[in-house]
Amino acid sequence: MAAELLDLDGSLSVTRQDEAAPGWQISGPTGVAGFIASTWEVTRSVGYSGRPLDMLVAVDMQGRIAGARLMRHAEPILTLGLSDDDIARFVGGFAGVDLADPGGPGPGPDMPDIISRATVSTGVIRDSILRTARTLAIARGLLPGGGIDRVTYKPRDWAALMGQGAITSRKVTLTEAAEALAGAKVPVPEGDAPFIELYAALLDPPVIGRNILGQQQYTRAVGALGPGETALFVASRGLYSHRGTAWRQDGVFDRLTVVQGEARIALIKSGYTRIDELAIEGKPEFKERSIFRLPGDEFDPTQPFTLELRASRAAETGEVSFAAHLGYALPAAYITEPPAEPAPLWQERWQEKRLQVASVMVMMAALTLILLAQEWIVRRKRLWLGLRLGYLTLTLVWLGWVLGGQLSVVQVVAFVQSLLSGFRWETFLIEPVIFTLWSGVALGLLFWGRGVFCGWLCPFGALQELTSLAARRLGVPQITVPHAVHERLWIIKYTLFLAILALSFYSMDLALRLAEAEPFKTAISMRMMRAWPFVALVLVLLLAGLFIERFYCRYLCPLGAGLAIPAKLRVFDWLHRRPQCGRECRLCETKCTVGAIDPLGRINPNECVLCLRCQVVMNDPGTCPVLKRRQRRTEATT
Repeated sequence: MAAELLDLDGSLSVTRQDEAAPGWQISGPTGVAGFIASTWEVTRSVGYSGRPLDMLVAVDMQGRIAGARLMRHAEPILTLGLSDDDIARFVGGFAGVDLADPGGPGPGPDMPDIISRATVSTGVIRDSILRTARTLAIARGLLPGGGIDRVTYKPRDWAALMGQGAITSRKVTLTEAAEALAGAKVPVPEGDAPFIELYAALLDPPVIGRNILGQQQYTRAVGALGPGETALFVASRGLYSHRGTAWRQDGVFDRLTVVQGEARIALIKSGYTRIDELAIEGKPEFKERSIFRLPGDEFDPTQPFTLELRASRAAETGEVSFAAHLGYALPAAYITEPPAEPAPLWQERWQEKRLQVASVMVMMAALTLILLAQEWIVRRKRLWLGLRLGYLTLTLVWLGWVLGGQLSVVQVVAFVQSLLSGFRWETFLIEPVIFTLWSGVALGLLFWGRGVFCGWLCPFGALQELTSLAARRLGVPQITVPHAVHERLWIIKYTLFLAILALSFYSMDLALRLAEAEPFKTAISMRMMRAWPFVALVLVLLLAGLFIERFYCRYLCPLGAGLAIPAKLRVFDWLHRRPQCGRECRLCETKCTVGAIDPLGRINPNECVLCLRCQVVMNDPGTCPVLKRRQRRTEATT
């Protein structure tokens, strides 16, 4: 796999590396050829299904993506909607992308476009590959990543570096030391002269180190550093020595300690270099000049630290001591910024789809007005019918076939799985139309129940109702299902929903195959451009719907069943009934498109699609028997 991803020939050596970005170093006959990492290991990439999404990503020594390979996934659109060749071409298309370019591709080939009708899954793949490759390249030093700038050089004198904070100092006067060391056998004389005046600087940036030491000394000092090590310059003048003499016996400079966070780093003889002369202009006259190597595994040169100096003298009993602290933070000018990350894909998608999102929001706002003004609308039969047919047509054509705004039980399962495996908003934000639609449906469930989606915003539901209306206009006979049978057939869709959800905990692949009981992907998302068995299923369901209106919605839809469960928490119930409904009159029961009204006249909110047909019937003086009877009584009395 390494040979394929990096396009290498000959014998290769693969070495596991577990530092900052875990992965593998790939070496060939001429040395290190590149690095490989797993998206799951580095970024914990989780797909739309809520399950791990793992790709191997290879980065070459020039900071480019050399190749990528899909290892495992449980993505719904990938399982049955696309072939393995489609996936392989998409993932492999990232080869050559230049990671140093904040825009993404740089001089290499353009990044592959996300696959139509698989925007969420392929969008997650795209972001996982780019984030992993970028993290790997920074960790292996192929890209600047917020470390020390070891390249830039400009001449600076001592005063300029002091003013910039590149060199810091701390002075302890004789008087301060005398007070701190009171009781010493040999007292410290008082005065304003320095007991010790301590200076410190990190030498790694050439602007600091090369100016202080000169080119030759700087090259020797930096060249002696091991991987990740940093050079610390310490100089002092005054009565007290920062080095002392104990280090010659035990190898530890006991007077100095570097403190960073919880870490206390001792300075040792093997990492010490004595400096006799400095090259920089304007330098003070120092008594001692030293360079100490700081280990890379304990010390971060880009973070602030403190140089602690401990001074002590013998007393009558034991010793007296004090500690002086010199704080240091490498100026930001000497820290390289990592290359800017490309904008998250979800932000790009929302920018691209802003007009489509706006249109969906307008549709949902219009539906809200219709439902809020329903009592006024249902008294005007022609207006209700025009709004109903017009809205369903818009839902089918614009929301469904044009925008691909068809919700699915797969998204419900993916949401549940993501809650259990690590929820990430970015995964769901990649598809703006679907996210906007789900947001509106969630509010609709709270206020009105499942009918907001099932009756108005479901493209396949709209297709069923429109084809059923055409069938009735053409005289196709309608089959009336006995209520006892009708109620028992509801079990199918609830069982199907629970089976899909339960199966997803065992095998997402099997759950997604069972979810193909939904015809939405074939009829709406893929516009019937699928293999003939899927198309045949859609045609059979639509054919059944010509004789039993909304046949699929009534008995088979797992999404409708899933929405009915949280819809029990709805706040309002604005569908009216009369005392005579179900007792003296059962007309609304026969007119209901989904059989949501029982023989007693009660509306079952779990089945109601909020079409408002029953409200129109009971408010139409020419249709409702109760209103007709009242009208006759009124005429008789007058």
